[in-house]
Amino acid sequence: MRVLVVENDRVTLLGQIGIALDEAGAELDICRPHAGEALPADDAGHDAIVVMGGPQNARDDERHAYLPALAALMRRFGDADKSVLGVCLGSQLLARAYGAENLIGAAPEFGWCSVALTPDGAGDPVLSAAAGAFPIFQWHSDTFTLPEGAVRLAANPAAENQAFRIGRAVYGTQFHFEASRPVVDEWARTFPAVMAETAPGWIDQREIHAAEMGPAADATGLALARAWVATIAAGKARRVA
Repeated sequence: MRVLVVENDRVTLLGQIGIALDEAGAELDICRPHAGEALPADDAGHDAIVVMGGPQNARDDERHAYLPALAALMRRFGDADKSVLGVCLGSQLLARAYGAENLIGAAPEFGWCSVALTPDGAGDPVLSAAAGAFPIFQWHSDTFTLPEGAVRLAANPAAENQAFRIGRAVYGTQFHFEASRPVVDEWARTFPAVMAETAPGWIDQREIHAAEMGPAADATGLALARAWVATIAAGKARRVA
């Protein structure tokens, strides 16, 4: 199992997703196009792609010229029936790849927040690993419309498209289910000024929020990660058959 991981920021932590990939024995190829590394030309050589978050917006092509190529690459993996996962910015790029509209600055949300499954989410092979409503970490200001043919899997009042699926195993999550408490701790150490500007006073209350919602969020994130990683092996089996 060989997985392409695309990072869009100088500090990208795979957290619960990394744990699940390691458990499955996945080989990871890390690509950092924000730092000038070239994206692969196509999906050949990889069984899945993971695209993580970052400070860019999904239409900021002028400052981040690689974004259209990354969206197209995600679409190529999906069209090949390979597993795709977009997290936060990754989900926004995935929506773009499938023809949806990106809504810049329309849905600011930060911290551990509650998300609820839709009826489709409750029956989904991946999202059903979560409870009907669950706390999970958020850090975004943008959102998107639902791509044509996509299934809405989770929502909350801030952003109705918190998770969606296209086809068998193309998934986008606006929320950061990789963000375990150790990941959030590292972000707080690395980006204290950004966090303070985004949510004044939150860092001072972080330990309280972490104790209240962190354990459930961590467990949910790992369950979702394991469920998505399982789609990679299932896809390989389908292609061999």
